[in-house]
Amino acid sequence: MSPALLVLLACGLDRLVGDPLWSPHPVQAMGWAITGLRRAVEAWAGDVPRRLRRGGLLLTLLVVGASGLAGWGLEILARRLPAVGVPLLVLGLASALAGGSLGRAVRAVLVALPDLPLARARLARIVGRQVSHLPEAEILRAAAETAAENAVDGLFAPLFWMLAGAALLQLGPPLPSLPLPGPLALAWGFKAASTLDSMLGYRHGRLRWLGTAGARLDDLLTWLPTRLVALSLPLAAGRPRQTVPWLRAALRDGAPDPSPNAGVSEAAFAHAAGVRLGGANVYADGVRLKPTLAADGRPPDRAGVERILALGDRLQLLWLLVALPALALFDGAWAPR
Repeated sequence: MSPALLVLLACGLDRLVGDPLWSPHPVQAMGWAITGLRRAVEAWAGDVPRRLRRGGLLLTLLVVGASGLAGWGLEILARRLPAVGVPLLVLGLASALAGGSLGRAVRAVLVALPDLPLARARLARIVGRQVSHLPEAEILRAAAETAAENAVDGLFAPLFWMLAGAALLQLGPPLPSLPLPGPLALAWGFKAASTLDSMLGYRHGRLRWLGTAGARLDDLLTWLPTRLVALSLPLAAGRPRQTVPWLRAALRDGAPDPSPNAGVSEAAFAHAAGVRLGGANVYADGVRLKPTLAADGRPPDRAGVERILALGDRLQLLWLLVALPALALFDGAWAPR
């Protein structure tokens, strides 16, 4: 089975099924490993910054390396035992994508409105901010911002690395019995870095040093996909002439954000959807002021949130329409040798 077809099947499975709550997920295993290794590092390092940084670097190498090797192992299994390995490989690839789950989770918040307690309960599952007293307007803003930010973290960054891994397979194996790492190895490696950032990438307590390596790696791996999203969103919006102006606006508006990628991602979708984002968010550790994005846009409403989700759907289709035929043209590396 060609890498292009594997990626296409995984994208379809993600859209149809998403991440069922009853099913075990690879990210859970990554989370368990991070938790266990964090305890070990903290027991050894105590409160010594230098030791915490070294331990965090080792933790990052172990988790990302093990995740990538697990994906590579499934790719090798799929070559040698296709009847068993290929379905597992497609499931693994689909597990790295969260486009379907993100869309369903955000729309569930919209469906709950105007029932504020229900909408807050559903929103609390997908955002980190405090939601217990949010009015409807702030619930809609939070839904729009999580749809815009997580489109990159949950869909386009893992898809980018999946496509990069599929392209890597076209180079052929360096040894007849040892293929290069492919789409699952790179996608799971990225998911491990993303999970490290979400669990340890905070600027307080021991995590100020322990989480540095994972957070920096996630920033690095997400940097290019974020800017490719900002570059291609005008095409998905049917406004190709706005490519350069909207890209510049996304980079400008997103620059004040502490994250080198989250602000750019949100700003790109805000400009493409014509929705104004940003403002004060309350978290467990205090209030954070997010920069205003697309200041000329309208405050987010139901239609604005739906536009952001629809833009993500169209952009994924655009990426696949461009990348998969290119991969298919150079296919041939997947055949067993």
